[in-house]
Amino acid sequence: MKKLMRYKWLILSTLTIFLIVTIWANRTVTETSEQYITGNIENLADNNIGLLLGTSKNLANGNNNQFFFNRIDATVELYSKRKIKNIIISGDNSTVGYNEPQDMKEELVKRGIPENHIYLDYAGFRTLDAVIRAREIFGQNSFTVISQKFHNERAVYIARKNGINAFGYNAKEVDAYNGFKTKVRELFARDKVFIDLLFGVKPKFLGEKIIIG
Repeated sequence: MKKLMRYKWLILSTLTIFLIVTIWANRTVTETSEQYITGNIENLADNNIGLLLGTSKNLANGNNNQFFFNRIDATVELYSKRKIKNIIISGDNSTVGYNEPQDMKEELVKRGIPENHIYLDYAGFRTLDAVIRAREIFGQNSFTVISQKFHNERAVYIARKNGINAFGYNAKEVDAYNGFKTKVRELFARDKVFIDLLFGVKPKFLGEKIIIG
């Protein structure tokens, strides 16, 4: 009986510590990055590069992914108002038939953005990979990250912790129903940010440098 009670207290203590760390991680990321991100385009400084973070075009049920199209809208707005001149699309292309960067490029070209102003990063498997590769592969130490607010907070935090002068432009959020799972995953993704920093985790792939412009 005593041994069972000790196990219960151990589990409870572990869960309590995990909860405290998660709350701290989320608050730290949000408060630190707050001054560098905005949803008001008038408050955003001009930048040569917009780093568009990839996501799937369609949901598992075949419906349009609001995260995808809202990020596209934000990118078109930034480009049309000359807040960015070139776009790096960083996303996942790890399996045949799934290509986030290409899908986003096709949508941007359809909206009138010149193809020669778009650069694709097929190895942006994680947010960390996307921001670090923007510097290491594309030679950019300053850029505007384009995603939803919660994602921009984490991306800008990671970038600035790695010495990159990053800002964020917040795409429109999605409705609560479609965004719930993503928001829950984000809570634990922020725990992972500090684990990566602690152990000095690097992008999965680097490679040959790509010249922009």
